[in-house]
Amino acid sequence: MTALLVIRHGKTVWNLEKKIQGRRNIPLCDEGRAQLRQFSLPAEFSHFNWVSSPLIRARETAELLDGVKIAVEERLIEMDWGAWEGYTIRDLRSGFGAAMAQNEAKGLHMTPDGGESPADVQARLLPWLRSLTVPTIAVTHKGVIRALKSLAYHWDMTDKSPVPFDWNCAHLFDVDRNGDIVAKRVNISLERE
Repeated sequence: MTALLVIRHGKTVWNLEKKIQGRRNIPLCDEGRAQLRQFSLPAEFSHFNWVSSPLIRARETAELLDGVKIAVEERLIEMDWGAWEGYTIRDLRSGFGAAMAQNEAKGLHMTPDGGESPADVQARLLPWLRSLTVPTIAVTHKGVIRALKSLAYHWDMTDKSPVPFDWNCAHLFDVDRNGDIVAKRVNISLERE
């Protein structure tokens, strides 16, 4: 088993506005940077290798958490939300009504117009998971972490999450050579003690 610690990027203006960012390359906002400066990686993970999504908000988060030799991993990019990017979930629900509800009810197979489903995200992550051989910290996105969570808990995303994740915390998984993933510890605080 190989340890994988996942961390969601810090806040952006679109996070504050509750807009879906997807693949938009939006930087951290001042509030996000200030919050990350108050965070610190727990010492037990200091020997882990660092990887990041290619998007600036993830790379900047890794740097602000004092990541060393941060490699960019394209497969950690956020879920492609297609035509939904730039909208809030509330906008989409009011604009598309029953069609949106039907799409959301598909859980893992919910697919935004012109985008990818959480199941598609899992398929893109699987080869990367199989390639892990050393303990790794991955700075990535909520959609990616939810896809990993779905694999770990066998959660089809059609109902509430079986375990709440605090998006300001780190989450530790074990990954085997087949890419099977098991949650070890969730909601690991990054706040300085």
